[in-house]
Amino acid sequence: MGGIPGLIFSTVPIVVFVTANAIGGLTPGIIAAVAVSVAIFAYRLIRRDPIQPAVSGLFGVAICVFIAHRTGDAKGFFLVGIWTTLVYAGAFLLSILVRWPLVGVIWNVVNGNGTAWRKHRKTLLAYDLATAVWAVLFGVRYLVQSFLYDSDQTGLLAVARIGMGWPLTIAAGLATVLLVRWAEREEATGPDVTIDPDGAHETGGASAARD
Repeated sequence: MGGIPGLIFSTVPIVVFVTANAIGGLTPGIIAAVAVSVAIFAYRLIRRDPIQPAVSGLFGVAICVFIAHRTGDAKGFFLVGIWTTLVYAGAFLLSILVRWPLVGVIWNVVNGNGTAWRKHRKTLLAYDLATAVWAVLFGVRYLVQSFLYDSDQTGLLAVARIGMGWPLTIAAGLATVLLVRWAEREEATGPDVTIDPDGAHETGGASAARD
């Protein structure tokens, strides 16, 4: 995501677009948003920052201004972001239901830990909770911003986009770190009860104790 600078840079085109649109109309808003996005892109290249967040930011703004232009309405700038949050919310929720919580999958893939974590009940629960945090975050974002979009409240939509953007992302990130640490501690201590994540029965210490 580009870290804290990336989160901050992602808000600048929104502020510029809404301000320029309020002052001069849709076309000046589009031009201003594209211009500042290109400037941010160039700035990050000069600083030799990671290229992926810079490219993603520029590409994202390009899509947003294209939709705003096609719809002829400033609120179209936010349409992609609104639907994207719904997709994210659905993906995170679905991953919990199929017992492959995305936070656990992503964390363990990045660290090359395999899938053994899914066999520990408390570990799986911790990753479920961390994933649920993000599902709720994206779900709330969608509901609030979709309502403001349907109500034609472009100014408040921009405020909601920023206010529910990096501040809530940081909060969710902190919650995720705490839950991931809990998950790793539970896995490292070797819990008494392990589970078959794709079945309904318990295995390991609990079943041996019953025997």
